[in-house]
Amino acid sequence: MNNEILDILQGVKLGTISPEDALLELKKEPFKDIDFAKVDLHRKLRQGEAEVIYGAGKSAEQITGIVNTMLQNNQKTILITRIDEEKARDVQKALASDGQSASFDYHKDARIVIVGELPEATGHGKIVIATGGTSDIPVAEEAALTAQALGNEVVRLYDVGVAGLHRLLSHLDEIMSASVIVAIAGMEGALASVIAGLADCPVIAVPTSVGYGASFGGLSALLSMLNSCASGVSVVNIDNGFGAGYQASMINHV
Repeated sequence: MNNEILDILQGVKLGTISPEDALLELKKEPFKDIDFAKVDLHRKLRQGEAEVIYGAGKSAEQITGIVNTMLQNNQKTILITRIDEEKARDVQKALASDGQSASFDYHKDARIVIVGELPEATGHGKIVIATGGTSDIPVAEEAALTAQALGNEVVRLYDVGVAGLHRLLSHLDEIMSASVIVAIAGMEGALASVIAGLADCPVIAVPTSVGYGASFGGLSALLSMLNSCASGVSVVNIDNGFGAGYQASMINHV
């Protein structure tokens, strides 16, 4: 891959290819076919961030192969989501036996692995991650770690739900100075509307599957958030902390 890129850059230098055509070529390819996966090595060039590995449904051997391919192609920070502790341990052992020396950090609550170092924060402001309750923290940590892995400064405000509104109001400075806020709640999902009524930035609502029977595994919170009376609220899928963290990063880097 590196030789192909060098040839394109040499062509630009010599004037045999225009910068626009060079950019088009770089956006087209390459990917690495490793039989069970086609690793997208140019996603960062096209979309601004590298490919993220979804761990659920993949074997430890498959994840190891994808990570090795990304490391060999100079990916500095690799994010693996929805991976259980046993599988993460197997991947870590396999990478070590392959001679990979990159750091490997497993975050149990979030079910996330970060291979390599967290990058410096390059976003324009701070991303606030707020939860209704302590039970929402696993989803919140998925969002927070995703945002950090994508180069953002994150402020965590946990257990600030509407059942005790004074807890949220004690953090007005953080809320009003945020570039984007991720509001994570189960039950009736009211937190997103309350926060959006206080903030002048986009609010990304994440319904969680936390709640009693009639919450229908997060459907109640999802519908409440979709019907928010506050402006500026967007909604991701139930328990989708990764999607919220990724979207928040995109907003914070605009």
